[in-house]
Amino acid sequence: MAAGRLIAAGGSVLAAAGLAAGGWAARNRKMYDWALARTRRAGFTEHDVVVNGSKLHYAQGPAGDKPPLLLVHGQAVDWQSYARVLPDLARDFTVYAVDVHGHGQSARTPEKYTATAAGADLARFAEEVIGTRVVVSGHSSGGQLAAWLAGNRPDLVRAVVLEDPPLFTTLLPRAEKTWNWVDLASACHAYLESGETDWGAYLFAHQKLWDFFGDGADRIIRSGLKRREKHPDRPITVFFMPPSWNDMQRAIELYDPRFGDAFYTGAWDAGFDHEATLRKIEAPAILIHANWKYGGDGVLQGAIDAKDAQRIASLIHDVEVVRVDSGHNVHGEKPAQFTEIVRSVAIG
Repeated sequence: MAAGRLIAAGGSVLAAAGLAAGGWAARNRKMYDWALARTRRAGFTEHDVVVNGSKLHYAQGPAGDKPPLLLVHGQAVDWQSYARVLPDLARDFTVYAVDVHGHGQSARTPEKYTATAAGADLARFAEEVIGTRVVVSGHSSGGQLAAWLAGNRPDLVRAVVLEDPPLFTTLLPRAEKTWNWVDLASACHAYLESGETDWGAYLFAHQKLWDFFGDGADRIIRSGLKRREKHPDRPITVFFMPPSWNDMQRAIELYDPRFGDAFYTGAWDAGFDHEATLRKIEAPAILIHANWKYGGDGVLQGAIDAKDAQRIASLIHDVEVVRVDSGHNVHGEKPAQFTEIVRSVAIG
């Protein structure tokens, strides 16, 4: 009987472990679906508007007399990447989360895949749709756009949050030793040269990320591509990858690789003087600096290093630097901390 009890106990432990593993896998694949459902329950709705001849898609919510907050996502995602923070931000703001050109449901307009053109359209959006001065928060390349907006249209911005922006690090030739250039930008360029037609499958197979998986990378890639063949209309998610990575696989299906190619060629930064832009920012600013390191190959695994952060901060008149123990996607990985940071610069 003792043996029987041990067997039963062992079975219970295995069953519990299986349920835990299943819950972990479901969390990794479904977290953003759950967050998006909460966002819709919080009163967010989606809209389209034509700005300067091009469609911009955005989510807004909830309507009211709260101060406006403009959120600008980074590369290869869309407005839904903010789903984990939108309900909480909506307590203090009327939130406008846009799809940048070449992402989500906004127009594919390669002539606007520059910081100056995209920034000018965001300024028009703020003028024509929001209609008053805004708090603007941008992540990654969206942080560059937030800086552009704050520096070039100070009349539209009352506070700005720069969430791990790759200021100075997208400029060639330095960009060639950054993760974005060797990974996404190079994949976009190679895809456009390849003649391939399935962008999602191509990027999945050619991500530099797989270098960290050693001999197991080929098996992961084969498995993902096999599922793609069976379900060509579904993004390729991986149960053991973080939720934000799996959400990016959804968004990548609507991403124009010509946008990433602009970072490969340097066209994104044409006419965008990073230093001059930062010097012109008048509004109170917060620079969020996430984790980073240099790999053995000398590639910056992150958006900016400590010297970059120091340089950015030295150029902005009124800025606070917040170091966050997080990967690049701070609002996805540390949503509560991100929300408090935005509140602190906007509300005090």
